[in-house]
Order: sequence, then structure tokens, then C-alpha cells
Amino acid sequence: MILSANQPYFLPYFPWWQLIAQADLFLIGDDNAFMKHSWIYRNRIRVNGSQTYFRIRVRDMSCHRTIAQTEILPPDVSTMLRTLEMAYHKAPYFADGFALAERILLCKDMNLCRFLTHSIREVCDYLGIGTQLGFTSDYAGNTRLVREERLYEFCRRTGADVYVNAIGGQALYDRAEFAAHGIELRFLQTEVPDNLSIIDSVMNRSREELHEMLGRFRYV
Repeated sequence: MILSANQPYFLPYFPWWQLIAQADLFLIGDDNAFMKHSWIYRNRIRVNGSQTYFRIRVRDMSCHRTIAQTEILPPDVSTMLRTLEMAYHKAPYFADGFALAERILLCKDMNLCRFLTHSIREVCDYLGIGTQLGFTSDYAGNTRLVREERLYEFCRRTGADVYVNAIGGQALYDRAEFAAHGIELRFLQTEVPDNLSIIDSVMNRSREELHEMLGRFRYV
């Protein structure tokens, strides 16, 4: 079985969805610490040719809480949708992207993790990703471990023999150490140039093209 895991982000860029798509089970890191100035609550879209932040508002930001313990303020849905309309009304798939964003932003749950999980499920459904989703908190006691020790434990408890990580993990994890625990470690290198929010990708490409793009990567 192939496992992957990452903390949840707000409408992250396309390679993040490739990571989910390649796994049989993807664990959402809900018991990770909330981090200020991160992608957990914001991302970037293109407005008038320039990149700008598109974000949800977090209530009382604190790195002393987990993502699951963090609350958001009710999104100003009308303003956020107007921003997207102004930015993308000429995009070829604006209607699809706008409808997806609306479904996400109308979520009534103000818990940050549950709000983000709702958005993840919506985007996975749109992209045709059938990967099972779980939470790191489902595995009691994992927070006492650090870095790769947590990943060994997740693999052991889920029965995974392959762990897929984003390419940035090359600086953190060693294949030989994973192999010693009976786990094949793979690093996913995207071949997709998109570096803005998935909303930008959805606005500019058909659902069929996006689904095909999920396979544009290589393992290094």
C-alpha cells in the first residue's frame, strides 16, 4: 500500500494534489502545529497579471495550537467571490472554477481543519482523485515521535510499504533508513509548471486536462 501525508493547506498548488493522487491513503496532518505566515490559511492567485494572496481569516493565530484546535472567522464569501470574478472572468473555465470556489467558501464549519478538509474533498472530487483520506490524529500517540519516526509509525500502523513525499523532503529523509524499516521512500518531482493556487489551474484548464496532468511527474 502507498501512503502519503501532509498538513492541510488552503487551496494549494497543483503538485500537492499529485501527491494525494499517487497514494492509496493520504493522511491530513490535523495534529500538526498551526504556523503563522504559512500556506495553511492562504494561497496565491493572479489578479491583473500579478500574484496576490487569497486567504481565509484565522481567529487568534497561535503556534501553540494544532491545526485541529484552530478556528477561523466566517469568510466574507461575497468579497472573495468578487475577487475571483474580477481576476478570472475571462478565463476559459471560469464557470467551473467559480462554482468550485463557491462550494468551498460556503462551508459553515469554522474549525480550520474541518474547513480545509471540506475544501480538499471538493477539489479531489473535481479532479477525479479517489484516494482515501484520513487524519494523523487517528493514530494515537504519534505526536510523541519526530520527523521520520512518525512516518515509520504511520506506515507500520496502516500497513504501507511505500511512502511518497514531495521533492522537498530529499533534504530531510534518507531512503536507506526507510528501507531499513521495510519502507520504499519515493520523492515526487512534478512536471507541471503551475505554482499558484489550484483555483488558478481550474479556471484555466478543463477537468479532463487537469485529471491527465495528475500523472505528469517522475520519481527521483
